Amino acid sequence: MNYKEKYNLWIESDVINEETKNELKSISDEKEIEDRFYQDLDFGTGGLRGIIGAGSNRMNIYTVAKATQGFADYLNANFKEPSLAIAYDSRNMSKEFAKAAALTLCANNVKVFLYESLRPTPVLSFTVRELKCAGGIVVTASHNPKIYNGYKVYDEFGGQVTDEKANIIINCVNAVDDFSKIKSIDEKEALEKGLLKYIGEDVDRAYYDRVKGLTIRTDLVKEKADNLNVIYTPIHGSGNVPVRAVLKELGYSNVKVVKEQEAPDGNFPTASYPNPENPDVFKLALDMAKDENPDIIFGTDPDCDRIGVVVKDSSGEYKVLTGNQTGLLLTHYVLSSLKETNKLPQNGVVIKTIVTTEGARSIAEDFDIELMDVLTGFKYIGEKIREFEDAGNKTYLFGFEESYGYLAGNFVRDKDAVIASMLICEMCLYYKQQGKSLYDALIDLYEKYGYFTENLVSIELKGKEGQEKIASCIEAMRNDPLNEVDGVKIVKRLDYKLSTEEDTVNNTKTTIDLPKSNVLKYILENGSYFVVRPSGTEPKMKVYLAVKSNSLDNAGKDIAEFKEKVMEKINAKLS
Repeated sequence: MNYKEKYNLWIESDVINEETKNELKSISDEKEIEDRFYQDLDFGTGGLRGIIGAGSNRMNIYTVAKATQGFADYLNANFKEPSLAIAYDSRNMSKEFAKAAALTLCANNVKVFLYESLRPTPVLSFTVRELKCAGGIVVTASHNPKIYNGYKVYDEFGGQVTDEKANIIINCVNAVDDFSKIKSIDEKEALEKGLLKYIGEDVDRAYYDRVKGLTIRTDLVKEKADNLNVIYTPIHGSGNVPVRAVLKELGYSNVKVVKEQEAPDGNFPTASYPNPENPDVFKLALDMAKDENPDIIFGTDPDCDRIGVVVKDSSGEYKVLTGNQTGLLLTHYVLSSLKETNKLPQNGVVIKTIVTTEGARSIAEDFDIELMDVLTGFKYIGEKIREFEDAGNKTYLFGFEESYGYLAGNFVRDKDAVIASMLICEMCLYYKQQGKSLYDALIDLYEKYGYFTENLVSIELKGKEGQEKIASCIEAMRNDPLNEVDGVKIVKRLDYKLSTEEDTVNNTKTTIDLPKSNVLKYILENGSYFVVRPSGTEPKMKVYLAVKSNSLDNAGKDIAEFKEKVMEKINAKLS
């Protein structure tokens, strides 16, 4: 069925409401119609994500219900009397999509625990485990612009479903080929039958207590927390209540909130791109800082799983740390604090993704702790936590990814900015007692372990043509492999789709023991590397670059030169 036939099917359907039909009829641009219908919104390995609007390639109550019907079929086929938890963030239509998903599940005799108001993604992960559910859904598009929304699927262990399980669910979703197969039920009936239950504050309380229990230097926090001056912005998202509650209960009494960004608002009026990776989201916080002179500024994204940190550098200027820099600081702080308090286990493991800084490896080696790499996506870190628990042979200590996601503890199985905010405050307080800022601590790490510097290039290519161009570029790189960059030999080529690691020096190939993914990584003779992959959540191709320099001055110059030369190679493949 081509896009126009699918468009006409929606227009003529008895299931589609008049409001949706009118939206579709008002579209005069044929390219827009094609983009809305050339494919069904892809239910990928993490769930759905797309632009809000009418059409099969958009986020709307029909595509959400279709995905949920497939998920319900999976649950009923694999669990006896399954239950499921649902949460949602502050995005436009999040509450409506969460309710639509809940009523489809209830109609399929799946008991649903639904939050009455917005909650962070990591709270959903915790809730699945706390209420012993067969899975979970959180409605969010994370840090994407306001036109997006999404739908993440979690398994019974509280982690986002990984590849094997995701593929089974995808097959169930794809089998729902007609809207008439989608069940629903009235909310009143669902409540009366006990199929729908709203979650009370007892789960929040249990979560807060577990988060506070991750404090490492308890005496320091108990005695000195009120000495730390903090500015926090929830960027119109779900972090405002839990982040402030946890910090207040631990004694951090000097936490100021950016008022203009405090209230939940899916239009994100002060931040068109509500991502703490974007320095622009901190403009209002930095204006506040002129009067407040905080020790630290941080902000969480709409679903409160990512956190960005701003610190003063040696010249007194505020600087937004990269996700890698915050990850290095936290890795070292967690390991050094556990060691000093005699709590560092011999079988401890730190986990990072394949695109995350190699500086973490140097730190882990210094503490004689294993550093493990997984594919991009925090779900793979969550999967490892479960494997460690099942085998009983390793102890998870800390995990992070370059895209501003961090996790300590094992009661959440996804990145958690509530936990991270607490640890960052403790870390900042610790260094403040030593007369240091977090920037000073970062420079100390660089001096000891080397100046690891990273950069990310995101190439946005929208629509059907854009997706085809991204796929074509990566395939061209795979079929015509690069041998050097600016005269520096590539010594290893890793292809995660083919599961091969090619050593070009010894002319050998070995197998990569990770799930397959359309990712290419190139390691150069001088230790620099770059990674190319399509984004799993946005219409972008991402290029990750990394170098190791011998000084702060050289670091900026080295990464800029490396970026220029690598992008010359990639742009040649794109053209």
